[in-house]
Parts: sequence; C-alpha cells; structure tokens
Amino acid sequence: MQPNSLHLPWLEPGEPFPSLAKAWGPQSQAPGLLAAGGQLDVKTLRDAYCHGIFPWFSDGQPILWWSPDPRMVLQVANFRLHRSLRKTLQAFCSSSACEIRFDSAFREVIQNCADSPRAGQGGTWIVPDMVEAYVRLHHAGDAHSIETWVDGQLVGGLYCVSLGKVVFGESMFTRIPDASKVALAALVSFCRHHHISAIDCQQNTSHLASLGAHEIARNDFVKVVARASMETAPNWQFDPLYWRELLPKT
Repeated sequence: MQPNSLHLPWLEPGEPFPSLAKAWGPQSQAPGLLAAGGQLDVKTLRDAYCHGIFPWFSDGQPILWWSPDPRMVLQVANFRLHRSLRKTLQAFCSSSACEIRFDSAFREVIQNCADSPRAGQGGTWIVPDMVEAYVRLHHAGDAHSIETWVDGQLVGGLYCVSLGKVVFGESMFTRIPDASKVALAALVSFCRHHHISAIDCQQNTSHLASLGAHEIARNDFVKVVARASMETAPNWQFDPLYWRELLPKT
C-alpha cells in the first residue's frame, strides 16, 4: 500500500500520539511515519521518546513523528572497537591537549550537526525549530552533548537524549578525522560504566552496523525503553577513568 492511500493522523498541541501500530509499514515510501503536527515542547518530546517516537522533518514540512520497525540499536557490550580507532583513542588518552567534555557547549554541538548534513542529503533535518527544541530539552536535563576537545577547541561531538537509563543517539559532527568517533567511544564507555545497556540509533546504516549496531523489533525496543526510562539517571559527567571500559590498560 502506498503512503498516499494511508491516513496520517494530525496532532493538535497536547494531543496524545496514536498507537505505534498505526505507523506506516515497510512497504510504504515512508516506513515508520506515525503522525504529523503537534509541538516540540519538552513535555511532548519526553512523551515521544518514552514511547519510541522521534521527530524528523525538513524545512517547509510540518512536524513529522516516526517510529520505525525494526529499530537500529547499539548494544554497548557489542561495540566494535576497530584497530584504527583503538590507536586513535590511545593517542587521545595519552595527550594532555585532548579531553572529553559533557554538556559544555550543547548549542554549538547541535548547530555544528545542523551545518554538517549527512552524505547524500540535500540539506539538514536539524532545522532551527529543532535546534531550539533540543536546547530547551537540554536545559531540562534530558539532552546532552558529548564533546571532543583538542587544544581548547571543539573538534567534534554528538548529542543525544537520555531518559533514566536509556540513551537515544541523535546526530554527530567532526572537524578533524575521527573526532566524532572518539565522542561516540566516550559515550559507550560512559554507558558501560553506568550499566546503560543500549544506545538507540533510529535508522539502519552501514556505518552503524560496522560499529556493532543491529536491528531489533520495535515491540522489543519499546519494552526496553519503558523499563530503562524509569531507572535513576546517571550523573552526566565524564571521568577519564571511564576509558578503561574500552581500554583496560589506560
């Protein structure tokens, strides 16, 4: 069935999301599309993520809400630390000029992600309304930036949403080779240390698969989110000792 023959619910501000069973299926042109409309306030975003839903739209479009099935997830225990990245991390950890920071430049990180669209995309989905929405979510304590700094300069990073002990990866950027991968490795180390089992990656890509991510059924994913989001959230600060989760001899 093609999407133009499917009904797409329109949400008024504050209206609850429809059942995930109503999301467009894999044979449609927009698999996982669930609804349009609503608003990007903190309460709505929290509700969306708690139910396995996220916003994704471009300039000129209404807010679009998605919940794909299956869902791409990185189990942090299965993170593949390739030899080249291991060498990069070892050099990074041994240099006094390099450091990981959390949440010191959230707006700068998300803006850099917006200014660095993924290969093959004609533009960014991180439109100005999305930037402001996630900055508000950051101020509310539910969105975080993982930042790679060298010689006092921000050279790469990523941002994510976190509710309790579940993490939803959003986007990353890099100004020098491997800086975003270093930030991801730092997030994996942090998650392992704090017993956070998985990072949501939303969509399947070959790059994510090469790092150990794999698809799971949406129903299974939602069950994990429901359980983990009720657990006590960790303190979002990075300690260099966390590198021992990936580099035991550090």
